[in-house]
Amino acid sequence: MLEIKNLHANINGKEILKGINLTVNDGEVHAIMGPNGSGKSTLSSVITGNPAYEITEGEIIFNGKNIVGMSPEDISREGVFLSFQYPVEIPGVSMVNFMRTAVNEHRKYKGLEPLPASEFLKLMREKKEYVELDNKLANRSVNEGFSGGEKKRNEIFQMAMLEPKLSILDETDSGLDIDALRIVANGVNKLKSKDNSTIVITHYQRLLDYIVPDIVHVLYKGKIVKTAGKELALELEEKGYDWIKKEVDGE
Repeated sequence: MLEIKNLHANINGKEILKGINLTVNDGEVHAIMGPNGSGKSTLSSVITGNPAYEITEGEIIFNGKNIVGMSPEDISREGVFLSFQYPVEIPGVSMVNFMRTAVNEHRKYKGLEPLPASEFLKLMREKKEYVELDNKLANRSVNEGFSGGEKKRNEIFQMAMLEPKLSILDETDSGLDIDALRIVANGVNKLKSKDNSTIVITHYQRLLDYIVPDIVHVLYKGKIVKTAGKELALELEEKGYDWIKKEVDGE
């Protein structure tokens, strides 16, 4: 599904990623944890083609294709989805029109006909149930006036509509109360299959109580310094990131 080889990337001349190697197979859930400033959000931005970052070395192979240098739009059409840490509001653009355009652009890229309005609305009704998205929200402008939890729910609703092969959830748990966290996580779990994969980026164990990872990686100073099973997240919760810093830096 995804293979990252010796990935180096910088922003404004400052190197953030310093040789990332990562393999994600079909059907797997990977968690990437690490302290602030370790490069977690940079990694998600680089995978999804954010032009603010410069890749200076390495490859990102997605389904056999090197996506380095591709536009964010084409990376999305290839089947990569990013749930933002801070989803933006788009005043004047209704959720229905936004999602219909997105879904049909993806279909066009695959050589498929646009969905008729009746089929699209039926699909939208079905997918809203995944995250208990209120009808009133679905009929408003994208994220306008939404609470933090509603914005995150809307992100997972978009993920359900687009049916990506790889979903990257960038600190989806930030700012969520326990009820919103449960709803968002349940939506993610319902969408999981043997044919898609998920990368969960988080600081905390609590999200991983709901979205259980197969593999946990610790990112520190732009490198993956530790990889293990889900027990690694519990160890981090118990010992904190100072444990990693001491182990890596020899303090």
